[in-house]
Amino acid sequence: MSLIQLAKHSFFNFPQLKEARKVGLGKIIFYIFLLSALSAIPITFQVLQIFKDIQTDGQEIANQIPDFTIEDGKLKTENAEKGFIYQTNSIIFTFDPEGRRTPEDVSKDMVGNFLSVGLLSEELIVTLPSTDATSSILGGNKLELLYTDLTNPQLLNGKMLRDMLENHQTPWWVFVIIFAVALYPSFLSLITSILIATLFGNIYCRFRQVRYSFIDNLKIATLCVTLPVVVATLVHALTYTFDSSTFILLSTLFIFTRAVRPEKNIT
Repeated sequence: MSLIQLAKHSFFNFPQLKEARKVGLGKIIFYIFLLSALSAIPITFQVLQIFKDIQTDGQEIANQIPDFTIEDGKLKTENAEKGFIYQTNSIIFTFDPEGRRTPEDVSKDMVGNFLSVGLLSEELIVTLPSTDATSSILGGNKLELLYTDLTNPQLLNGKMLRDMLENHQTPWWVFVIIFAVALYPSFLSLITSILIATLFGNIYCRFRQVRYSFIDNLKIATLCVTLPVVVATLVHALTYTFDSSTFILLSTLFIFTRAVRPEKNIT
């Protein structure tokens, strides 16, 4: 049975998925990459939407940013500008050359889906919405960059930041990079779910006295994960808070038990 036929059976005919053990391992790995690419699509679009919101509100914030430079690892203004906090629909921007606010203060400013950005006296901090998208790509929702860590601090100044925020267009390569970066955690998450399902599958097969090898169960689990990934992708496209990893793992385990159940005990 071909991999395409097995993919079709993964939606309606679970018992046929045990035939996946006859598929080459190379094809199985390629299939995992395809599923990973599918699950990365909602993350990519969520991040792109964040980019669009930031670009829109960035126009408004650009008008508020005074001239500044980075000297000796500190934020310096030309006219002794005082700090301020400016809020738009999606961004809370803090400009604090006087060192009155801490990174924790900037993070606490974020409410709901707001993006909190702080140009503090000694560092730049960005706090993103805590979603699967940001967690998958960045490993968290907070980015901190000390000015002393910049290779060329002179490049960060008021004019550069205003020009960047006023740029309406998103380069095409940004889409490619976002998708590629989203693909990596999607693949890791998926392969982890498959491996865990395979381990439980081995235990289940021993209990059922079905003599499949670890690789056999790995191949079967890979086909069993198809439907959960498709469903999780659709739901994840509608809501940011959906716990897709847990859903995929539990659903895969359920489908796996249906896939190997028809096997008779081998004596």
